[in-house]
Amino acid sequence: MLRHEFQPGKLVAGFFLTVAGIAYAGDAGGAWETPWFAVIPLVVGGLGLAGAVGLLTRAVRRRHGNGRTLAPAESDRAAPPPSDQAAPPPSHH
Repeated sequence: MLRHEFQPGKLVAGFFLTVAGIAYAGDAGGAWETPWFAVIPLVVGGLGLAGAVGLLTRAVRRRHGNGRTLAPAESDRAAPPPSDQAAPPPSHH
C-alpha cells in the first residue's frame, strides 16, 4: 500500500464534519432534537480550525523541511546516469 503525507488539517475538517453529520443523523433518527442552525457554527468553526491547522502544518514543514529521505533503491533510480550520453527512454511493458 502506498503511503501518503499526513495532513492534520484534513483530519480536523473530517472530524468536525463527521460530528455535524452525527448531529443531524441523531435528529433524523429521533434520538435527540437538533435545531437547524446548530450545525452552522460547528461546521464553520471546524473548517476555520482546519484551515489554521493546515497553515501551521505548512509553516512547520517549510521551516524544518519535509523530513523525507529517499530509500536506497529510490536514490539509485533518482541519480543521473553515470555516462555523458543521455539515458535511453524507459520501455513500456
